[in-house]
Formats: sequence, C-alpha cells, structure tokens
Amino acid sequence: MQAKQCYRVVIIGSGFGGQCAAIRLQERGITDIRLLERRDFMGGTWCQNSYPGAAVDVQSPLYSISSEPYVWSQMFVEQEELRQYTNAVIDKHGLRDKTTLNANVAQVRWNEDDKRWIIETDAAGTFEAQILINASGPLSTPVIPDFPGRDTFKGKSFHTNGWDHSYDYRGKRVAIVGSGASAAQVIPAIAGDVAELHVFQRSPHWVLPRPDRKFSSFQQKLLGIKPLYKALRWWIYWCLETRVIGFKYSKLMLDLVAGRAALKLLKKQVPDPVLREKLTPDFVIGCKRVILSSTLYPALSRSNVSLHDKQDGIAAITENGILTQKGQQVDVDLIIWSTGYDATDGVISYPVIGKDNRRLASAWEEFPRAYLGTAIPGFPNLFVVTGPNTGIGHTSAIFVIESQMKYIIGSIRQLEKSGKQAIEVSADAEDQYTQMVHSEMEKTVWKSGGCTSWYQSKSGHVIAMFPGFSFTFNRLASRFKTKHHLFR
Repeated sequence: MQAKQCYRVVIIGSGFGGQCAAIRLQERGITDIRLLERRDFMGGTWCQNSYPGAAVDVQSPLYSISSEPYVWSQMFVEQEELRQYTNAVIDKHGLRDKTTLNANVAQVRWNEDDKRWIIETDAAGTFEAQILINASGPLSTPVIPDFPGRDTFKGKSFHTNGWDHSYDYRGKRVAIVGSGASAAQVIPAIAGDVAELHVFQRSPHWVLPRPDRKFSSFQQKLLGIKPLYKALRWWIYWCLETRVIGFKYSKLMLDLVAGRAALKLLKKQVPDPVLREKLTPDFVIGCKRVILSSTLYPALSRSNVSLHDKQDGIAAITENGILTQKGQQVDVDLIIWSTGYDATDGVISYPVIGKDNRRLASAWEEFPRAYLGTAIPGFPNLFVVTGPNTGIGHTSAIFVIESQMKYIIGSIRQLEKSGKQAIEVSADAEDQYTQMVHSEMEKTVWKSGGCTSWYQSKSGHVIAMFPGFSFTFNRLASRFKTKHHLFR
C-alpha cells in the first residue's frame, strides 16, 4: 500500500488559480506545497482549450498575473500565446517540480484528530495536507446535454474543451451546438473551411465589436518597461470597472451605451431581416455574458451557414446527424459540443467531506455559498479559488483570484500567529456575507435582466457573479476579520 504523501499545503489545479496560490505561498516562505493536476500537462484553461479561434476576451495586459508582466503581441491575444505565458510563469517559479500530473482527485476528507486533509486520487496515491486549496476552476467540467439518441451518432463528436486536432473538419458537414463565448470564436474560425455549418442556438447573445489591435514593435518595447506596463494595466482596469454602473446601477446607461452599440453592430453586419430577428435577444444586455466579436455576424451570414433557433432546435441525435424540432433531418459528419460547463452547482467536481462527516454537497444542497467565495463553515483549512459569487462579467478574473489570495494568505498568517492547527469561518459570518451578496444581486442585470444563464444555479440564485465592483471585493478580501473566524 502506497504511503501518504504529506505536505503543508496541497493545491488542486495548476491553472492561473493554482499558479497564483503557489507563487504567493512561496513569497510567504511556504515551500512545502504540492499541486495536483488531473491532466497529463499543467496550465489549466489556456493549455486545455485549444479549439480554433480560442482567445481571451479581456485585454491581455490586464488578463495576467500582476507580478508577471509580459510583452504581448496584441490587445486580445490568442490561445497559443496565453499557453506560452502560462508555461513561462510555471517555469519561472519552479512549479513543475512541485506538481503531480495525472492526479485526478477522487475525494477529500477532513481528519479531525490530526486537523489535516486527506486527499485521495484515482491513480497518484493519497496525499495529506494541513491546508487544502481548491483551484480546479469553475470552467473545467464540460457539460454535454443528454439528447435522445446521442450515443447512436456514427460520425465524429467532441466538446470544444477537448478539441480533437487529429480530425480534419475541412470540407465536412459540421454542426455546432451552442452559441456562447466558445461557439462565437469557433464559428468564424471554421466557417470558411467547411462545406456546411449548422449552428444550433438555444437563445441569442448580445454582441459588441472586439476592439483588438496588434502591437507594433515600438509598442511592445514600451510594454517591456514595467512602470508603463503597470500604468496601462490600471488604465484598462478603471475603464472596464465603469461597466458595473450599467450592470447594477443604471439600466439607462446600459441601454444608451452598450445596448445601442450592440444593435448598431447587428444591423450593420446582418442585412437579412429574418436572420437578424433570430439573432436579436429578448433580454437586457449584460444579463448573459456579452460576446465580443467583429467576425461572428459575418460568419453566420455566409451562404454555407444555417442558424437553427429554439423553434428549430434539436429533437434528437440520429446515426447520421440531428433531427430538428420541425422534423428536418440534418446530416452531418461532425458535431461540436459548445455547451458550456457545470460552473454553478458543480463548482467542485469531487466529494468533499468536512467536520462531523458533513458533505459539501449537503451543505450546498440549496445552492453553493461561501464567505468571500472562498471559505465554508464546517470545512476548516479549506479555501476555494473562484468559488461561489466570485465571477466578474466586466474585468479580469485574475484580479479576483489575486484578491482571494490576500484573504487566503491572511488566513494562514493568522493561523500561524494563533499557534492553533485549524482555522474556520463562522457560520454567522458566512451567512451574513451570503445574505449581503444575494441582497445586492437583486439590483443587478444578472438577476433582473429577463434571461436564464449559466450564472444561475438550479435554485435560481445567481451563483457565478459578484454583485459589484471588483475593487469592493478586493477591499473585503484584503481586510482579514479575526472575529469572523474560529481557531482550534
């Protein structure tokens, strides 16, 4: 029987969340750490998602770790450059030597006697740690709807999260199911190369132009100057932060600025009134994730592209393709599932057993909830990166991750000062925080915008988003409140 592998801190996941945690811990002098990665490579989202057209939708100088500037080639970089950046960060901080690959977590369990977490994996053995940080990410468990007959399809099929680059889609009849952010990048990338492209859209998204630009060699030299890079980051940050005014405080501003721009783009790029009607959302802009693309509408307007809306949606999957709600058989060679992730109810994909054998699934039975989206009563020494209500619809997710690190490092520091073995947020503190979050959420477009989206859990609570400015979350996470915690 393999012996337990013991560490001070175990981090589950090696994407930006895991990298930020490892970097900040090492800066604190905590080097007895281990990252567990379920795949056979490190890096998370931008190493896993390599579908055609994959790119970031936040300006690159801001979508980066604050202590790790980079000379980017353009404002919104593509997946390959983000993969290179991710690997550069990993190598710079020596994280490969601190990572176990192919370590899919099967279960984690709190040992009350030893005040430590026991982490069981499928194939990499058992690990033990005083501190457990889950950084598996909310967009890591892909979802494929269980349409009737799905397993009977004799062609090729895969999710955008696991793109099969060995399959040549050129000249093929292709269906893409979904119309969200990933689909909006794939469609323009492949539309010109396929014989037919059938897009199955459950509901349309609002689309705004993508203000991208290539950086000249001179501009790249300027990016290499740290004070200028930092100034650019903050300029982008404050420009994006103003969007919260529309999302939460001023529907008029949302309509006048974003709504009009989206309608203008739709009218300009989609001359066909029938297609334009299919692509016009019936909810307030911002209620669902806004798509940034200057190429999606032209791609959907191509003669070899057919858009199937909700009335013409999928009734069943057949051996040769898709049977629509209208009874039309659409024969295809490839089905691309661009159907998103279990990002709310499935925030953590493996069983978590805390104090008194309490399961996290039971604690989250109504809806996922956590203090600062990070700490959960009854689960000592456990911290969740990008947990409930930490999503940001207007700025860089990495900014929020780094804010969470301030709380996590602050918690570990206070635990060291206390001389105790375990720290746990109190149930009252978590309840007050959660009530505040969902009270504030009532004011936002995500709650009142008239749509259903992956931002919401099955209970109807908006779980993915933080209802306010990101600097507000950063301030809350930066000010550790000892009275909100229990030490044992």
